[in-house]
Amino acid sequence: MDPLSLSARDLAAALRHRRISAREVLGSHFARIDAVNPAVNAVVTQVREQAEAQALAADQLAAATAPEDLPALHGIPMTHKDTHATAGIRTTSGSPIFADLVPRQSDAVIERFQRAGVISTGKNNVPEFAAGSHTYNEVFGTTLNPYDPSRSAGGSSGGAAVTLATRIQPLADGSDMGGSLRNPAAFNNIVGFRATPGTVPNVPARDPRAWLGQKGAMARSVEDVILALSVVAGPDPRSPLWCPTPAGAFAELLAEAVGRDGVSRAGRGAGWGARPTPDRPLAGVRVAVTTDFGLDVPVEGEVAGVVLREAEVLAGLGASVTQGCPRLREADRVFEATRAFDMALALRDVVAGHPGQVKDEVLWNVERGLALTSADLMEVAVARGRLDREIGRFFGTGSDSARGVDVLLTPTAQLVPFPAEWTWPREVAGTPMQTYIEWMRSVTLISATSCPALSVPGGFTPAGLPVGLQFVGAPGRDVDLLRVARAYDEATRYADRAPAI
Repeated sequence: MDPLSLSARDLAAALRHRRISAREVLGSHFARIDAVNPAVNAVVTQVREQAEAQALAADQLAAATAPEDLPALHGIPMTHKDTHATAGIRTTSGSPIFADLVPRQSDAVIERFQRAGVISTGKNNVPEFAAGSHTYNEVFGTTLNPYDPSRSAGGSSGGAAVTLATRIQPLADGSDMGGSLRNPAAFNNIVGFRATPGTVPNVPARDPRAWLGQKGAMARSVEDVILALSVVAGPDPRSPLWCPTPAGAFAELLAEAVGRDGVSRAGRGAGWGARPTPDRPLAGVRVAVTTDFGLDVPVEGEVAGVVLREAEVLAGLGASVTQGCPRLREADRVFEATRAFDMALALRDVVAGHPGQVKDEVLWNVERGLALTSADLMEVAVARGRLDREIGRFFGTGSDSARGVDVLLTPTAQLVPFPAEWTWPREVAGTPMQTYIEWMRSVTLISATSCPALSVPGGFTPAGLPVGLQFVGAPGRDVDLLRVARAYDEATRYADRAPAI
């Protein structure tokens, strides 16, 4: 068996106990890139000699070290998102301007993966400056969907998602401002998790207090995402954002197992009340489901149908499922202004210094940010306060709130993967889209709330295209949300269906 078809957790165990060597796993990794990457264009930079030296060192360390003393991800190969700085490895951000840039310092998320034993082997494709949820750029071209190579892989973590779906690697890093961990996860039948802001440090950064864009993890299962979070989450002295999850919480969640009575612990520890059983691991969990977010957000019928079908699966696992959604009318304003401000802050110097060398969508977003007035920003601050209070009411986390919903279930993407030759969909379910981010409201609305959210495989359309379910929890309750999503994921295991490429 190809070792990379194993879960990350099983592969890590095999490496720690020397049932397979890091060099053998690395060889499988590069062989898989050679076999499938020409068809999908996911991996755009490779550092084979550097990785081979690291794999040899990893095997030497394993020979001299007790298994329990090796790092959690010892010997696992990973290519990284091409917007994440990697010291000594080219990082282009999908832009001709930075086609030859080799950073001296890595982003914190890369540093933490490497300290956990990951062997860095190269970079994954992204849209230019991670703008938009379709992975194409002038440097490397378009990344294609392995379930149908005529279609989009999503983005901006599209290259990362494809490496997971095609079994190039079992873990990937990504980032998410307006759905860039979640949309490509939905398009590629994998899991992408956006944590509560502050959970995964976003440093170094021009604005270390920025909360909208978040770094995170992707995998083929919720269990493996939890494994990744156990090594990349936690406070960083360079980040002023508060980390809401206690130290070790993700490792503890990973260590949770079926109890002596054979019952999953999915419904324990969060005040859900009802006692789970093996057949009803979500007993006591309250789930609200929506397909239009209470705002008439257009969603294709086959996507909405999958969401409603899988809501019944959650009910069958013991959850109490009702229709419902928080009032999100402030979310569009909060997201759009904050995104514009953040992109202008990050890219205004690039745009000014390289006229005509960035794509129109990036220029449009930067111009919108530069046009914001102090009055605009004050109105957004007030709107965000109202949105926060509404989220507290809905999830029952406000100081005067009764118990609310535990999980909100929604579509991740509003449509199935679209033709790869499009730059972005101009219409969804018969509704015209005015901008390159409007078709992503199913995820941008949630980004504005600061809620943790993940896309989990929800099955396929009759044509064989993946559909993702978005699980959303209360801010700071990432562990509880992952418990519920893991129970669903383990019951359905849609990600086991690999693409035929």
